Amino acid sequence: MIMYYLRKLIAKISGNPIARNLVLALCAIIVFGFVANLLLNLFTRHGQVREVPDLSGMTIDEANHAGKSASLRIEINDSLYVPAYPGGVILEQNPAAGAKVKSGRRVFVTINSYNQKMVTIPYVTGYSLRQAKSNLEMAGLGIDKLIYQNDLATNNILEERYNGRVIRPGNKLQAEMGSGITLVVGLGSENTVQAVPRLAGFSLHEAKSRLWEAGFNVGRIKRDAGINLLNEKDAHVCAQSPAAGTRLGLGTSVDITITLDDKKVEEGHKQADRSMRAAAQALADSTAEADAE
Repeated sequence: MIMYYLRKLIAKISGNPIARNLVLALCAIIVFGFVANLLLNLFTRHGQVREVPDLSGMTIDEANHAGKSASLRIEINDSLYVPAYPGGVILEQNPAAGAKVKSGRRVFVTINSYNQKMVTIPYVTGYSLRQAKSNLEMAGLGIDKLIYQNDLATNNILEERYNGRVIRPGNKLQAEMGSGITLVVGLGSENTVQAVPRLAGFSLHEAKSRLWEAGFNVGRIKRDAGINLLNEKDAHVCAQSPAAGTRLGLGTSVDITITLDDKKVEEGHKQADRSMRAAAQALADSTAEADAE
């Protein structure tokens, strides 16, 4: 019965040019839509979702194999040197393991270098402490210790040392990137006391830089639970001792605590606010007493 009516309908359409053209146009639209959807899926891989595998600890060859199995492309975009890990293994990845991505997506990885990069130690004797610190940091180095010594040239570098060896013009001595340089700094009879800078919310690298620029040494570094060599760069200062704003002699060491906990960082900001207010009030009271005398 159905076939009878279907044949009858086809016959009517075939005998009517307008109806026949409409049906042909409708069929063309359906076919075009199907082909377009097929091509769209082919080129955008729409709907083909892949789970990013955990590549940490793999060599790049192993990661490429895992990526190929998941229809993903692995691309190296950075390298670090972490002595605790073997050379050539993957330390970090983006997107993270377990993320859902489209087929063909690139996964960027950071691998562990086999050796730390060596850099030439810049000659900074005679420079101001600020300029010397800047030149060392641009070279990929830091400050190991500030040693203050009585001299008219306050906060000027009197001598520069690395592993006990004095750096002299033209030495071209090299050190591993990230190494600390000892600086002997002039200390005049005035301005020998400085306010400890506020460190709450800064990364460890930024906190160290602020201390050195202000003329203080980095003391003990306490790392909160969960911090390791890889995620340390994401941690921030939540506490310091002595407190921010405290006026101390140049060269004093300041202890730092870093954390990955945003709530602890926020509490650190509040504590720093209280410390800065208390220090400002103490300085104002001291100045008033001195003026009264």
